[in-house]
Amino acid sequence: MNTIPAQEIKRKGISAVDEELKKGAVHIIKNNRPQYVILDEPTYDELIKEQENSYLLRIQLALRDIKSNKAQRFTSVSELIDAIYNYPENQCSH
Repeated sequence: MNTIPAQEIKRKGISAVDEELKKGAVHIIKNNRPQYVILDEPTYDELIKEQENSYLLRIQLALRDIKSNKAQRFTSVSELIDAIYNYPENQCSH
């Protein structure tokens, strides 16, 4: 993990991050724990693009399920919540 203490950034400013950022994402350590991540702009753009693509794919798959009558309809919010909690892969606890 590529890390820099927060105190180092306070002392040196953004120049403390510049060299480390060439190696990849920089994790900022505060109170002995990773608190923040700094990415370069191309990596951030790629991350956002992948997130948007994933969102669109989920919508497309949901629409496909609706058209093929695979989508389950619920008559109330509580019915939906019960189905979510009882779904075998979730096994969420109340």
